[in-house]
Amino acid sequence: MKKLIYITLVIFSVTSMSGQELKKEYQKFIQTFINNVKGDKKEAIANMISYPLKRENPIPAIKNKTEFIKRYSEIFDADLKKEITSSKPDKDWSEMGWRGIMLNDGTIWIDTDGKLIAVNYQSKLEKDLKNKLIISDKNKVHSSISKFKNPVYSLETSKFRIRIDDLGNNNFRYASWSIKKAMTEKPDLVIQNGKFIAEGTGGNHRYEFKKGNYVYECSIIFLGEKDSPPARLVITQDGKEILSQNAKFVPR
Repeated sequence: MKKLIYITLVIFSVTSMSGQELKKEYQKFIQTFINNVKGDKKEAIANMISYPLKRENPIPAIKNKTEFIKRYSEIFDADLKKEITSSKPDKDWSEMGWRGIMLNDGTIWIDTDGKLIAVNYQSKLEKDLKNKLIISDKNKVHSSISKFKNPVYSLETSKFRIRIDDLGNNNFRYASWSIKKAMTEKPDLVIQNGKFIAEGTGGNHRYEFKKGNYVYECSIIFLGEKDSPPARLVITQDGKEILSQNAKFVPR
């Protein structure tokens, strides 16, 4: 949960952050991280990571140390390693308050306990993998919704199976099925021209889709109460709530 907040903040608000001078105790573990990357010490780096380490959708997150060591070269290519190893802890790394410590404009994020929490960089290997996974994903849905730029979320409530895709140019598409149906079947409902709406700096956001006098909202909850669901579907008609169901993420 904590790491997802940092990743979302990198995407939406890193350019507006104001860093603080890095404390000496933080510089020590940053230098250790730099040295580990310089020496390609995969196991040592793996021990510094807060898992799961999220990768850009639809690339699966890295769940544990063994998986990280296996996938190390997918992420840490020559360009990323050069950026890290040429950096200086007191000049190129900044403390961003409760958000953690970032390299340059947010390429790498490490928390104040010395745990790596985000790598906001994509190597050529990962870009190629992402493209292959998107092609594969397009073959797993009904032909009527197989055209999209990027998959966003697949969700399930007690009654519905939901898919949100990015069609490009800030146009998001909502497709839903009865929970008993597969995504290879024709969707029961498809709505385009959805909007992305950020909610504060905690990473929470939602997607809003309108059809006639109905509004379908899918809220993604990164920062909530202890028992908050990861997502929620709310449907309103003429401004009146007619359905609210907790949702969970579904692997693609």
